[in-house]
Amino acid sequence: MLKKILVANRGEIACRVFATAKKMGIATVAVYSDADRDALHVHMADEAVHIGPAASSESYLVIEKIVQACLDTGADAVHPGYGFLSENSKFHDALDAAGIVFIGPGKKAIESMGDKITSKLIAQEAGVNCIPGYTDVVRDAEHAVEISAGIGYPVMLKASAGGGGKGMRVAMNEAECRDGFERATNEARSSFGDTRIFIEKYIQEPRHIEIQVMADGHGNVIYLGERECSIQRRHQKVIEEAPSPFLDEATRQKMGEQSCALARAVDYQSAGTVEFIADADMNFYFLEMNTRLQVEHPVTELVTGQDLVELMIRVAAGEKLPLTQSDVTLTGWAMESRVYAEDPFRNFMPSTGRLVRYAEPQGDGVRVDSGVYEGGEVSMFYDPMIAKLITYGDNRNQAVERMVEALDNYYIRGVNHNISFLNALMVHPRFVEGRLTTNFIADEFPDGFNADLVVQDDPAIALVVAAAAHQLHQERGSLLSGHLAGHEHAAENSWVVMVADQQSPVTVELTDSGYWVGLNDQDYEIETEWSLGQPLFQASINGKRVSVQIETTAAGYKLFYRGAEINARVLSSRAAELSSHMLYKPPADMSKYLLSPMPGLLVKLAVMKGQEVKEGEELAVVEAMKMENSLRAIQDGIVAKVTAVEGDSLMVDEVILEFE
Repeated sequence: MLKKILVANRGEIACRVFATAKKMGIATVAVYSDADRDALHVHMADEAVHIGPAASSESYLVIEKIVQACLDTGADAVHPGYGFLSENSKFHDALDAAGIVFIGPGKKAIESMGDKITSKLIAQEAGVNCIPGYTDVVRDAEHAVEISAGIGYPVMLKASAGGGGKGMRVAMNEAECRDGFERATNEARSSFGDTRIFIEKYIQEPRHIEIQVMADGHGNVIYLGERECSIQRRHQKVIEEAPSPFLDEATRQKMGEQSCALARAVDYQSAGTVEFIADADMNFYFLEMNTRLQVEHPVTELVTGQDLVELMIRVAAGEKLPLTQSDVTLTGWAMESRVYAEDPFRNFMPSTGRLVRYAEPQGDGVRVDSGVYEGGEVSMFYDPMIAKLITYGDNRNQAVERMVEALDNYYIRGVNHNISFLNALMVHPRFVEGRLTTNFIADEFPDGFNADLVVQDDPAIALVVAAAAHQLHQERGSLLSGHLAGHEHAAENSWVVMVADQQSPVTVELTDSGYWVGLNDQDYEIETEWSLGQPLFQASINGKRVSVQIETTAAGYKLFYRGAEINARVLSSRAAELSSHMLYKPPADMSKYLLSPMPGLLVKLAVMKGQEVKEGEELAVVEAMKMENSLRAIQDGIVAKVTAVEGDSLMVDEVILEFE
């Protein structure tokens, strides 16, 4: 067995590997950059080695530094996690040369499956269903248009060395093909240093389903069921589940057997994932093979009962797989939500900063894989993932309900995050029914995410919680006034809860176990031990368990519940009446400014002072987390002032230029 494992990664995946290694009695080594000096994975490891500046190109991606860290600490094996060097054959060579075990597949599998063009050819030879397309390298934009016309729109342009949704564009016509080729090429150059692009038919109403395979060095290859990863945004997975609510057993077996055939074709060892796209008729086609552990591996672990990291370690140590295909069973249902530091109300732009408050949910069937802690920093240098929230249930409905409750209880402050959006997806009727495609988010939120779009099963919950919280505030004020002579007064118990322009009269009374609230001729019995200042209002309301995040604001209360974000004011009847006469103050007109929508790097400035621009014309490109974001003019105008230059690091809402 291996004695000491260095994890050539950071964040939650490094913590995840350390947890299994420690369970197995194996010593651990972390590596860290300047930005990660105080990161959780550094504290979890037995030893830690500093490997350079914050930029990954100067730290986590420098092969020589990782190898030297192994030699300095005596690590006899490296687990690469995912991303960074996990699918880099040169890294594999360097470890081999140093006599260090790579916990992953061999070089042949990494090289052949890491290139999407080569992998498709191998898959075809192995008898795996493949999507029609052009598997040679596309020369330029005109060549892309010519090929696409032959295949027939829509098409998908993909970076050959791509992954993680980077270097991918869907083109519905010739103009989108030209623009998509340029964007995909730029992202491929930035992310992978490889500009090769290929094109394939874009499957409409697609579902993204992947098969987890595991193979050892003794000729044994098995598949451990499937994961459905159809809920995606910009080709990045958002929610994953196992098993798929779509597949039948016969199709699952076909996909599994084809995946194992592909693994055998490249002498695969370790954990790997074969990704497929399936259409509405359950036809499925090969997309790619990821020669590493996947982000979404926990859902497979929960439904199979297997620790995939432990299996990877044992295979790397030369052991045989401890189970055969007949031993693999799928029990229950698992869901995973990717919690990101991003603002869903501003087109999901990345968010950075310190986690001022951070509390993970707990409970039956709840698992959190994270690499952060309260007071820690979310850096602009790396992926914005905060954590993976995973829930398990006896069936899909239970797994979904547990996920909804866990999201309600996940408390993050200091950075923007996507929890409201995740919960909005979970409670969406179409998601609950399992009617998924990779276009789900684009179809259901075509104009972006707005919490007002979230359908609440009982809108009154937020109203009665706001009323109860306000009553407790008033009762405390009344109690304090009783200690001041001449200022005694009893607390009122009749209020009007205002949400936007809607006014809802309520009556509130304290009870032995909480509150009684009368709203719209209905009684709400609230049993709770909530006290002022607690961020989570956890209660039983008419027998239903709820958890509402609540904050006191200058204007009232802000509540977060099941994907909705509600700003509520609780006023006396007279104040509510007078509020209808308040004048509306419109927000400042910022239309003459081009603002950076996120923290990021200004990689392109396409205009200069005095230049005339037309609506839709590209003005600048801001890069964040290796993704390019093109900023375009919303109307015709003339540039009056340019306040930024290419290469500037921008803050959110920082002015880039001003129009006349």
